[in-house]
Amino acid sequence: MQGATTTIDAAEVAKFEAMAAEWWDANGKFKPLHMMNPCRLDYITSQIAAEFGRDLRNAHPFKGLRLLDIGCGGGLLSEPMARLGAEVVGADAAEGNLPVARIHASQSGLTIDYRHTTAENLAGAGEKFDVVLNMEVVEHVADPQAYLSACHDLLNPGGLMLCSTINRNPKSYMVAIFGAERIMRWLPRGTHDWAKFITPDELYSLIEKAGLNPVDRKGFVFNPLTWSWSISDKDLSVNYVTASIREK
Repeated sequence: MQGATTTIDAAEVAKFEAMAAEWWDANGKFKPLHMMNPCRLDYITSQIAAEFGRDLRNAHPFKGLRLLDIGCGGGLLSEPMARLGAEVVGADAAEGNLPVARIHASQSGLTIDYRHTTAENLAGAGEKFDVVLNMEVVEHVADPQAYLSACHDLLNPGGLMLCSTINRNPKSYMVAIFGAERIMRWLPRGTHDWAKFITPDELYSLIEKAGLNPVDRKGFVFNPLTWSWSISDKDLSVNYVTASIREK
């Protein structure tokens, strides 16, 4: 990774680098992401298809689209996007994640360009994408506004950014930190910092200041009775996702 980085939080990077080998263990430290992934993918694929007029019934509906998966980790989103035909760049500030991602992609017969780099460095190099996936990253960076401005610069005109994060309220503390880290022990203690969580209105404001036009937001809701996730139009109280467009 070359050049200056303005938003990377070294302590946050170290947390995820320490868990790198477990990315593809569905019952390991990334169990919450594996459980949420089908729900995330439903939202991602439907938004991309709607924005670019693609038919998801086709074998490779995203062919011809260049997509960046920021904070790609082990490739839980990069791989499905590559299977759908997108040209995928997976970027992560935690270098330890990338060997895992590269090996798994190779074993899966997928070509994905994994890089140890940052949004700022990619933008500074003039890289452009049709889609930027920015999922569960913004709550881990040091400067969300600068980070989202870099995401804007990475998009082609008409490009789509999908950004998910965690709301900041008493419920999100109980669910995401007390519940997930201390009771269920799905994640190591200290994975999340509640003070860094961002409300939907705050995120919309940051996105607009970055020059993007927010066009949608939905909640990801966990049902402990059915042990499953679903997309909600109304419940954004804990996990939620936004869609934004670069108009020009």
